[in-house]
Amino acid sequence: MRRAETARGPSPISKGDGFPMRLNKYLAHEGIATRRAADELIEKKRVLVNGTVASVGMKVDEGDEVTIRRSAKPREFAYVLLNKPAGVDTHAEKGGGRDALGMLPPELRMLGLFPVGRLDKASAGLMLFTNDGRITDRLLNPDHDHEKTYDVTTKEPLRSNFKQRMEEGVDIEGYRTKPARVEIVNESRARITLTEGKKHQIRRMVVALGGQVRTLTRTRIGSLTLGTMPEGGHRVLSGEPLQAFLESLGLASAGL
Repeated sequence: MRRAETARGPSPISKGDGFPMRLNKYLAHEGIATRRAADELIEKKRVLVNGTVASVGMKVDEGDEVTIRRSAKPREFAYVLLNKPAGVDTHAEKGGGRDALGMLPPELRMLGLFPVGRLDKASAGLMLFTNDGRITDRLLNPDHDHEKTYDVTTKEPLRSNFKQRMEEGVDIEGYRTKPARVEIVNESRARITLTEGKKHQIRRMVVALGGQVRTLTRTRIGSLTLGTMPEGGHRVLSGEPLQAFLESLGLASAGL
């Protein structure tokens, strides 16, 4: 598969990677956009295949050349970190209530931000909001091994084999987790680093080892850290921290 310079991403996919494939899947694999956003690019006639305007649902094959037309006005991407308090939903509930996005100032919410991944209501800590669909798969797909670190306290003392069992992988309802990295802080507190994010994963892992989580705070997502950001506070990523984060995902810049 050949790509024009505007179609940034990893190396071209080989025949063994499943050609022919749907164009939106190819663009998502290349880090151009999510599948939904890719379909929007196609609908706006910004995607060409072998010099011809593409259509939604079409497939591409090895040897095809995919070109992405730049929009007349480059899109401004935004990346915002939030220290979510416990008791706040990632997404608004049907019956109302606070949600994480609603904690950001109106001028940021107007940028079309969405949360990258979830943090359950009972948990606190670092969340990332963006309007850059390119990063979703690269950050959340466990195949990319991006680390997330959590500070966990339990209602009872940790068992003597807690660290060993966590680092070996834990069976949670028929699924064996990938090995974690664990630092024991004291008898009922640990820092746990994962490279995957199954629903309520740490809580389920702790339960499987005979414990129960009291508090859970996410302190790191890849190169992004909570730092001294106060509870409920936010920080707009820019400059070197933003560039380092994008480069860690294989993206050289914040524009398309």
